[in-house]
Amino acid sequence: MLGLLKKVVGDPSQRQLKKNQKIADKIEALQDEMKKLSDHDLQSKTEEFKQRYQQGESLDDLLVEAYAVVREASTRVLKMTPYPVQILGAIALHQGNIAEMKTGEGKTLVGTMPVYLNAISGKGVHVVTVNDYLARRDCEMMGELYRFLGLTVGLNQAGLSKQEKQEAYNADITYGTNNEFGFDYLRDNMVLYKEQMVQRPLYFALIDEVDSILIDEARTPLIISGSVERTTQLYSQANSFVRILKKEEDYTYDEKTKSVQLTEEGVNKAERSFNIDNLYDQKHVLLNHHIHQALKAHVVMHRDADYVVEDGEIVIVDSFTGRLMKGRRYSDGLHQAIEAKEGLQIQRESMTLASITFQNYFRMYQKLAGMTGTAKTEEEEFRNIYGMDVMVIPTNRPIAREDHPDLIFKTMKAKFNAVIDEIERLHKKGQPVLVGTVSVETSELVSEMLKKRKVPHHVLNAKNHEREAEIIENAGQKGAVTIATNMAGRGTDIKLGEGVKELGGLFVLGTERHESRRIDNQLRGRSGRQGDPGASQFYLSMEDELMRRFGSDSMRNMMDKLGMDENEPIESKLVSRAVETAQKRVEGNNFDARKQILQYDDVMREQREIIYKQRMEVLESENLREIVEGMIKSVIERTVKLHTPESEVPEDWDLSAIVNYMKAQLLNEDDLTEKDIWGKDPEEMIELIYDKVIERYNEKEEQFTPEHMREFEKVIMLRTVDRKWMNHIDQMDQLRQGIHLRAYGQNDPLREYRFEGFEMFEAMIASIEEEVAMYIMKAQVQQNLEREKVAEGTAVHQSVTNGEAKAKKKPIRKGETVGRNEPCPCGSGKKYKHCHGA
Repeated sequence: MLGLLKKVVGDPSQRQLKKNQKIADKIEALQDEMKKLSDHDLQSKTEEFKQRYQQGESLDDLLVEAYAVVREASTRVLKMTPYPVQILGAIALHQGNIAEMKTGEGKTLVGTMPVYLNAISGKGVHVVTVNDYLARRDCEMMGELYRFLGLTVGLNQAGLSKQEKQEAYNADITYGTNNEFGFDYLRDNMVLYKEQMVQRPLYFALIDEVDSILIDEARTPLIISGSVERTTQLYSQANSFVRILKKEEDYTYDEKTKSVQLTEEGVNKAERSFNIDNLYDQKHVLLNHHIHQALKAHVVMHRDADYVVEDGEIVIVDSFTGRLMKGRRYSDGLHQAIEAKEGLQIQRESMTLASITFQNYFRMYQKLAGMTGTAKTEEEEFRNIYGMDVMVIPTNRPIAREDHPDLIFKTMKAKFNAVIDEIERLHKKGQPVLVGTVSVETSELVSEMLKKRKVPHHVLNAKNHEREAEIIENAGQKGAVTIATNMAGRGTDIKLGEGVKELGGLFVLGTERHESRRIDNQLRGRSGRQGDPGASQFYLSMEDELMRRFGSDSMRNMMDKLGMDENEPIESKLVSRAVETAQKRVEGNNFDARKQILQYDDVMREQREIIYKQRMEVLESENLREIVEGMIKSVIERTVKLHTPESEVPEDWDLSAIVNYMKAQLLNEDDLTEKDIWGKDPEEMIELIYDKVIERYNEKEEQFTPEHMREFEKVIMLRTVDRKWMNHIDQMDQLRQGIHLRAYGQNDPLREYRFEGFEMFEAMIASIEEEVAMYIMKAQVQQNLEREKVAEGTAVHQSVTNGEAKAKKKPIRKGETVGRNEPCPCGSGKKYKHCHGA
């Protein structure tokens, strides 16, 4: 139906291409005018464009002249003049679309025009590649052109210092990998001082091999993970201390809110027990937190009601259904506190400090564009999720490659024997062969078989990018045999050696169909670049995974009925079409999976954006007093309203709970009594308590300089937000892992996840307000204030299988002190001394 509609209405991207052709003609028409300019005049055009942009001209207004300037500069500096089709591709990129251009059509050169034009804005352009080698290569090659035109170019790589990264990002054009850009975004939202940030606001990203990054890796989360504490000792110490406390005398318990507060006497006991001056001092935040969690574990959490002990582990009991929730853990250290209470081994906390998927990272850019040889098959996904159209750019010369129909064998053994025979035949003839495999195992199997036949060859399985590029570049030489996994060598051209054209060009031999047509097209596209001759053919068997999954039984029966020899292949367009239908089905399933993950991820995205925005306000703000006062007001309102419900008569209101809470959290022992609030309505109580707290706040401020007080507020706010947000990420992750079970109860898991995630977020905001208010009012302001990181993080790239993320072993970051008998931070489960400490 959709195909018919397109025929009637016409493909919108084709209509756009026709419009763009007129713009390309105007650029070409300026060729002679540009040729007459001296180098100096050509270079001064950049400054002229910048001024015109500042004066209100749009980038679209400047496009024709700017592209003509790049075209001429490229001819002079790189000795390469963009073809008309390359200019066409460059226009599509500036419009925020994807330019599908076949291999060998010079995508790197195409990118120079939109990159230059958008860099004129001064907002910074990011050129994103799939690996460090390509980022460095393109930065060096194209950097010459940009520098000639007066623009600055930076290379963003892992391992650079803050200062080097800032320099790279402050350049007009920054090259780097998708991983590094994403991790820098996360790290920037964990800094303690605004000056430590490296990225500017995200403006325009041009993504090379866009299908690989935005589709194949779309579900891959970038994670910064860290160990929150080095030791579990504090849990045991806090647990021992809490055991000696007495109810009412040392702590109060509010049944309604399930909150436990230390009394003045309890605080004194803690200070004596731990030999410290002030429990609310900055230095003792962690200790204070542990004592409160230990109290909660003993007073609020009851064995066999809230949790059970099973096989030496704490298992949470669902309060609504009474079912055991295996694999779930209480957050914020409460789980460890219960382990200490029950005398079990205390598990160390390793937490996700920050996380984002590529889908969500790249959707934050104001404008996004991409280049690839294969994107049309995924056009719906690009349009729905990223708002980008796929523009198929015609090739500079007609494609002369011959694509043979697939050969289908009955067994895998017969298929591989035929593959080896064909490679040997082509090698003897001198025609270069590129053998495409779906997996590393297959590439090694083919290699072993070729060794037995004494056929010299190279094996490439995307492990060493620099060596990879060299092997791929030589794959077109006479007699060359190269075995490569389908994704290997992206971004590198295969140029034909001498005399190879006469032999028929490069022969691409696929040993199996990939579940995505796009990857197969990519492999085919390695041959026949720029009008060169070439050929491609896929060898399949009924035992291949794709064939097994989709209807190979009927075909096998047909082969058996015909009494076909297993070494005899079928060559049939019908079979090739059946394979393509199977691929379409898999692509559809994968798109649905990515879409669903994005819907779940959007819940976290909205929350992440709120937290990061607030964090940014804290970093940029000169004075947080107003925000803190707002938090204090919220805390007082919540507490008073909870204990003065409209459904109860005032005589039944729990005024003592309000007084106890205020004394413990915000006021001194003698500041508030039940008598003070007796007979008042809730609004009057709130007003009275608020005035008393603000009075205390003012007294506190008078003891210090305003700058000191402002920095103190910032320190408290940053630390609280960071710690609570980390715990929230952890909780949301646990919620998501078990949410699909809700479907059994006829509930929509996504709706439930949204609803519960929102409730958890609200609860986190309330607990941030409570903690900030308490520390601002109770902690002592130190003279030598320093902002501290809540935890030290390590970047972890996760691989995703069937939508489930599996963490790779984490690299050990130097500078972390780990006890020799503690578990190794790499996650191996061994002791440090037997692992990375050996």
